Amino acid sequence: MSRFTIHDLAATIDTRAAAGGDTSYTVKLLSKGAEHCAKKLGEEAVETVIAAVENDREHLIAESADLLFHLLVLLKCRDVRFEEVEAALAQRAGTSGLEEKAARKRDT
Repeated sequence: MSRFTIHDLAATIDTRAAAGGDTSYTVKLLSKGAEHCAKKLGEEAVETVIAAVENDREHLIAESADLLFHLLVLLKCRDVRFEEVEAALAQRAGTSGLEEKAARKRDT
């Protein structure tokens, strides 16, 4: 079995967005705009948290998949490529999370 990656998911979202039509859930989300996409992401985040708190492993896996999908749709809606998010993560690599967080507080 080949491995399905987040890059594959991003490419699928790009393909469906470009295809248009009204049979794609991705297109329906994108057509409702960034605010709607952000709300859907928030709903999925809450559902993911609930699954984690309830220690429901299968539900946590399913909700995590939904969360990643909706994050990528929101990024697409705002014209942010996943590679840009990866670049931001790469810049943080090698830096302690505590140091990175402290640096953000100094910048504000």
